[in-house]
Amino acid sequence: MAPRSDAASADSASRTLVLGIDGTRRIVQCGPNARAVLGYEPADLIGRSAGELAGEEAKAELETLLEALAAGQERRAVLAVRRAGGEGIADADGSTTDAVVTAQPMVGGDEGSAPIGLLYVRVALPPSERYQDPALMRRALLDDPLTRFGASLDLDQSAKGLVDVIVPHFCTTASVLVLESLFAADEVHSESGAAVLRRVAVTSDDRNPMWTATFPVGEVLVYPEGTPYRKVLETARPVHLPQVTAELAADIGRRWRRAPAAQLITDVSMVLLPLIARDTLLGFIACTRVPGFRRFDAYDVEIGMEFAARAAIVIDNARLFSRERATALALQRSLLPHRLSAPSSVEVRHRYLPGSQLVEVGGDWYESIALPGARVALIVGDVAGHGVRAAVTMGRLRTALHTLANLELPPADALHIMHELMIELGEQEPHFATCVYGIYDATSGSLEVASAGHLPPLLVAPDGSNEYLEVPPAPPLGVSGSATIESREFQVEDGSVFVIYTDGLVENRGRDIDDGLARLRGVFGPDTVGRPMEDLAKATLAGVYGDHHRDDIAVLLARLRRLPDDRWASWSLPSDPAAVRRARGLVRTQLGEWDLDELTYTTELLASELITNAYRYAPGGPIELRLLLERTLVCEVLDRSAALPRLRRAADDDESGRGLLVVSQLAHRWGTRRTAAGKVVWCEQTIPGIDPDPPEPQAIWPGQNHHRV
Repeated sequence: MAPRSDAASADSASRTLVLGIDGTRRIVQCGPNARAVLGYEPADLIGRSAGELAGEEAKAELETLLEALAAGQERRAVLAVRRAGGEGIADADGSTTDAVVTAQPMVGGDEGSAPIGLLYVRVALPPSERYQDPALMRRALLDDPLTRFGASLDLDQSAKGLVDVIVPHFCTTASVLVLESLFAADEVHSESGAAVLRRVAVTSDDRNPMWTATFPVGEVLVYPEGTPYRKVLETARPVHLPQVTAELAADIGRRWRRAPAAQLITDVSMVLLPLIARDTLLGFIACTRVPGFRRFDAYDVEIGMEFAARAAIVIDNARLFSRERATALALQRSLLPHRLSAPSSVEVRHRYLPGSQLVEVGGDWYESIALPGARVALIVGDVAGHGVRAAVTMGRLRTALHTLANLELPPADALHIMHELMIELGEQEPHFATCVYGIYDATSGSLEVASAGHLPPLLVAPDGSNEYLEVPPAPPLGVSGSATIESREFQVEDGSVFVIYTDGLVENRGRDIDDGLARLRGVFGPDTVGRPMEDLAKATLAGVYGDHHRDDIAVLLARLRRLPDDRWASWSLPSDPAAVRRARGLVRTQLGEWDLDELTYTTELLASELITNAYRYAPGGPIELRLLLERTLVCEVLDRSAALPRLRRAADDDESGRGLLVVSQLAHRWGTRRTAAGKVVWCEQTIPGIDPDPPEPQAIWPGQNHHRV
């Protein structure tokens, strides 16, 4: 019949008395250190009621513990227990001491003379007896605690865990100071005594607020010459001051110009432990024992240096992780889009949130690319994995996809090429990514979407109703499979909001992805049509900042509005030579309505060349001419031939082949794209007084400028 052994652990700051309690709540067994804990002899306690241990104000709490013990339940409470003041417990003088009392039942106990449970009474050691046993100090400092706080790769959390271990097991007050260069993600070099330090953690056993007020966390400072703090930095060796005299404390306070410091460190015992990792000084730990406690000796310094050597490894690991994370984050930010573009009728907002400090940088990205013909490509992707490699792969994919978008490939075709690229990259190192790609046409209101293993896009109608779009499924990019990437076309109501995102927005360790998808739908209600896009973008990230295990998040929102009817015009022309003359007249009339008479001659010539090419190389079908007035003037000619024209330089005796050369010389830019029924050849002209590129938007959300180069 043995008790469980996890409740009687002792440490260097406490002493524990074990009492056996029978079914009548009487003490039937008593540990040998009853006098050291409560001042009683063991014989004074045997046979007494356990209820007599507590002072009057704590009897009810002790009765609760004893009832739980009789019921086979384990309980713990902080109680005021009585101390001996006469010949025995009956003669106690009324003095009490706070103790942590744990009631622990025993398996197989009965109501006979054998105990049914144990009471563990733990009291703090008096100041004169603390830090007496080196073995206890060494065990408390060097066994499990370093493993616990060493698991964190965050510098601040590691330092906080460090001081919580060293106080109270080694000293009464401690602070950790590290080189300021550790926070700059730079390589740490050998520093002189005048190194700039930052205090990252402070704690005290007595919770005296003067310590944290005089030595605040986060302070950046340089210690003055002639102080022990400067000496530990100059020598990289421990500094041991068995007693700081009033004169020395006053001198330190005067040199430091910090009078309260002199008051706090007067008559304390102090040891400064350097933090050295890979032969480099990272900082030091300042440890003090206030008056009344045993002063530091040489053996204490040896134990402290052993702890500091291990703690320095933890600090260095956190520094290296912070440096790698900062490098990956800087790389990722440089690879993300510098700016977003869209037709004037489409309003786009984005949010990018890096992963928390406990998660490495990921490979999420977003893209909004204005395309000719009042169209826009809207893209969000996520590279699997974290760190620099994920960021580099993200940069490759984003650059390739940006190029494919400017080539005006349909979403499914572009993602298929990206899939082949990922397969090729995977031959060197396994990679895969998910991506959703949509193209919105502001003249027709159509939205074509393709997805490769990505979460479904959300489409919010102007009345607030919303749904996740059902896009044909396909495996992620780079994952071998028989499924092909297909796109689906949706007809979108004017003013709808299109939302694409990465999984970090809707999924985390404590929430199912279905709950996250439902939360995202709840963000967009009947008031969506009237809410500013900034408010909607802010609402999508509400509640995610406090998640310490948050993955990085990319969100792209677009309010899809059609180009006004008076900003574009379309005509169907027959496939014959007379179509050229008619096109000139239509262009002249339309530009007159738009007050663009200065562009009439050039536009007529461009339209003539494009229609002539369509008539000669795509006979047998109608030709469509379109003019669009955006930030530029776009002229488009649609025909039924899938063959794309190419620019060539005609010989002197050639009678044809100069049309596209004329177009390339007169237009700001030109291009082609295939359609389901044929192709489109377009050219673009700048409008006098209007910048063809939209102005750089002003920073309107915290951290937006950090995502620009």
